[in-house]
Amino acid sequence: MVNRDIGFSLWLDFVERDYLKNEFSKLIENGTINGATSNPSIFASAITTSPAYKEQLESLAGKSAKEKYEALAIEDIRTAAQALRSSYSEGNDGYISIEVDPFLSNDTEGTIAEGKRLFAAIGEPNVMVKVPATEAGYAAMTELLDTGISVNATLIFSPKQAQKCLKAMTKGLDSFEADGGGRVDAVISVFVSRFDRLLDADLAQEGIDVSRTGIYNAAKIYNLIEKNHTPSIRTLFASTGVKGDELAADYYMRELLASRSVNTAPLATIESFVNSKGLMLKLPIEESEINGYFIKLADSGFNMDEIYASLLKDGLEAFEQAFKEMLESLESIK
Repeated sequence: MVNRDIGFSLWLDFVERDYLKNEFSKLIENGTINGATSNPSIFASAITTSPAYKEQLESLAGKSAKEKYEALAIEDIRTAAQALRSSYSEGNDGYISIEVDPFLSNDTEGTIAEGKRLFAAIGEPNVMVKVPATEAGYAAMTELLDTGISVNATLIFSPKQAQKCLKAMTKGLDSFEADGGGRVDAVISVFVSRFDRLLDADLAQEGIDVSRTGIYNAAKIYNLIEKNHTPSIRTLFASTGVKGDELAADYYMRELLASRSVNTAPLATIESFVNSKGLMLKLPIEESEINGYFIKLADSGFNMDEIYASLLKDGLEAFEQAFKEMLESLESIK
């Protein structure tokens, strides 16, 4: 559940048209969530498997695949934003994110143009434009924030990426404030569980605790963001779903419960978290403990810089592949 007393927010990592028009509002009304996120993989799954898009797709005959996708996504994001508007008006987050075309991850101007165009087309103030944390993305974050568009920086794996996000976001926010300001927010989405899926088998062979790398890495980035002392920039913990039955469904959510933070997760993970007993704040973790863990990894031959680079590359490619497959499926619909 959302806990405004400690500044803890819970956002649903799922978008599908029928769900948005029905159960979604109940989660908002009962205080379970106060925001939502989407990404290319989520939209690809929804659009290609749900019959809810059939009627609108028929009306888009003759359009390009990208035009069809944007029309579908814009309507869904607008629906979610309108459902979340009461939360937004109360200052209780109320944001929904839409990601720019993943093939623009190395194109600053293209990212800026698409982010502005999508934000204007949706026409709701409580929309965050999601931008991958690449070299091209940092400059785009600055420009979007400078024009009053809230930003969700995504695919953050390393503290270095988070630091660059902070620098870019702070520059954009300061410029926006100097021009008169208004309400604009930013989150830095730290991906968590992918570290453990990649490393746990090798860590176990070395006798190192498993299912902790993602948590310690996220805790390090959380500390970095909190030390920046910028109220409108918060840590968002993403990729918190577990695979298999070795861990409780809400393991990462419980282990990363922190004040002034956002956690985004699929519905089943959120339900498990809401039903958990004895929840308590787990962050911050002392820097000495975090550093000690990563020294142990380095001493055992794990190169974190290489791991960060590999996970970012894989994440970008996964979003590109999902987007490509979705466009191909839409292309086949005449």
